[in-house]
Amino acid sequence: MRRVLTAVAALALPLSLAAAPAAASATDTVERARVVDHLNRPAALVAQGPDDVCDFTINRPNLRLGSSGAVVQQAQCYLNQAIDAGLDVDGDFGRLTQSATRAFQQCAGIVVDGRIGAQTWSFLSFWANAPDAPFC
Repeated sequence: MRRVLTAVAALALPLSLAAAPAAASATDTVERARVVDHLNRPAALVAQGPDDVCDFTINRPNLRLGSSGAVVQQAQCYLNQAIDAGLDVDGDFGRLTQSATRAFQQCAGIVVDGRIGAQTWSFLSFWANAPDAPFC
């Protein structure tokens, strides 16, 4: 009888030790699932149009040195809101707007080229309309 109890105890200890990581792993899995579920929920949409912090136009063409018009005013307004660039919202994409664009791109961790394309527009719109702007 003593041999049987010793054998059972000898088997039970490794099994109980093996179950502990499984219990911790189940807890970790539940926590990971909760975090992933939270991240996958739809967030509030960033304003565009009348509720947008800058409302010169809804167009988002590629902009570069020499561009002009309402779309440049939109970009300049976004740059002022997003990083407090201090630009005159005059609709002319000059050296100061290019420099502010580069500063924004570097701050945002995106490609730094001084031009405003799809990626930069996306980041500008989001950052400028964020409640805790300006950044950087």
